[in-house]
Amino acid sequence: MAHHRLFVALRPPAAVRGALLRAMGGVPGARWQSDEQLHITLRFIGEVDRHRAEDIAASLGHIRHPGFPLALTESGTFERNGRVDALWIGVQPRERIKALHDKIDRALAQAGVAPDGRAFLPHITLARFARSAAPPPDAAAGIVAPSLDPFAVTSFELFESHLGSEGAVYDTIARYPLDPVEA
Repeated sequence: MAHHRLFVALRPPAAVRGALLRAMGGVPGARWQSDEQLHITLRFIGEVDRHRAEDIAASLGHIRHPGFPLALTESGTFERNGRVDALWIGVQPRERIKALHDKIDRALAQAGVAPDGRAFLPHITLARFARSAAPPPDAAAGIVAPSLDPFAVTSFELFESHLGSEGAVYDTIARYPLDPVEA
C-alpha cells in the first residue's frame, strides 16, 4: 500500500513569494527554499494510506471560512538541540489563521487523524541548515522582511510531500476556496 506524506498549507501569492526570494541571501550555510517550497503550514499530517488520504481530502472540503488578509512580520529561527536549523518569516494577524487552523484540526479529527500536540506558529520557512552548517545564532538578523501590503488569503491546499535529493518537492492534491475576504 502506497503511503502519502500530507500537509495542509497556504501558498502566498506570486508577488509575495517573489519579494521573499529577493530577500534571500547573505546567511552562510543557508539552503534557501525555492519558489515552489514557499508556504505557510496550517497542519502537518504525515504518512497516511490512500483511503485515509481520500477521507482527509473529503473532510477538508466541508470547511467554510472567510478569506482574510495576512501580512509578513519579523524573521526568526528555529533551533533543534541547541543549533539553528531553520530560518523563517512570521505572519500576522494570528487570530484568523488560527481559526482556520482549528477548523482544519476538527475536520482532520473527523477523518481519523490524531491531533497535533505542537503549538501552532504560522510562518514561512525561508532556509534550512545542514547539521554541518552551524549558522550564527542571529542568522535571522540578516533577513530584511519585505515591506509589502497585506495579501488576501483566498484558499488553502492539501499537499503531498516527496523527499528528493534537492529537498522536498510539494504537489498540490486539492485546493479549497475560502469564502469572500472579510474586511
